Amino acid sequence: MENFYALILGIIEGLTEFLPVSSTGHMILGGTILGLKMDDFWRSFLIIIQLGSILAVVFVFWKRLIQGFDIWFKLAAGFFPTGLIGLFAEKYLKELFNGYVVVSMLIIGGIIFIIIEKYHKNKTYEINSLDEITYKKAFCIGIIQSLAIIPGTSRSGSSIIGGLLLGLNRKSAAEFSFLLAIPTMIIATLYKIYKEPNLLSDANSLIPLSIGFITAFIVAVFVIKFFLKFITKFNFIPFGIYRIILGILFFYLYYSGILNSGDQF
Repeated sequence: MENFYALILGIIEGLTEFLPVSSTGHMILGGTILGLKMDDFWRSFLIIIQLGSILAVVFVFWKRLIQGFDIWFKLAAGFFPTGLIGLFAEKYLKELFNGYVVVSMLIIGGIIFIIIEKYHKNKTYEINSLDEITYKKAFCIGIIQSLAIIPGTSRSGSSIIGGLLLGLNRKSAAEFSFLLAIPTMIIATLYKIYKEPNLLSDANSLIPLSIGFITAFIVAVFVIKFFLKFITKFNFIPFGIYRIILGILFFYLYYSGILNSGDQF
């Protein structure tokens, strides 16, 4: 992989991992446009740069993470149903990894965001901070987050929607979604490496890996901070509209044969 391509993909990962727009869909689109072969190195590269995004969450929220064990217990409660459902559903997921599923979930997720925002307009939220989130609500958010095992759904999108439905305000829903990424993505990554140990052993090009990792980390830090400021003034409707437009674009690219509907990770 050329260093410039690694830079571009690192930017895409950092921009989309924590926004409710499906980083999977964007990485498929970016990799295909760049003409990259989705081989073992490609999959290794995705693992490495994803870890850069996770580190960005730790960097931004480090003070909250060291204040006490309560937030870690809540994250554990949120991760448990996601991990359990993902583990048992894994063998049924391969058939879902195709472009038309990504298209469908992008559009459906966009419509749901718009409906929720219309329904919740001027609503007074029950929970306005991370400290007010109960273990029960954290667990329920984890159940809804598990929908992200369907490609194109978006992990952050599903967990944010779950938070909104359970009474969290936009900022608290987004913050908990970001923090919930730490156990979810780290354990999912470790499990992927455990299942396919050859992935990282084949990744011997340190320069593009380093470029992708550092770029994803830096971009994700700015995206997280921007997003948290954005949702204090605006709602999620723009992201819903963007998902629908992106889904239509994907459908056109698959229908016209520009992209292969079987492209996957």
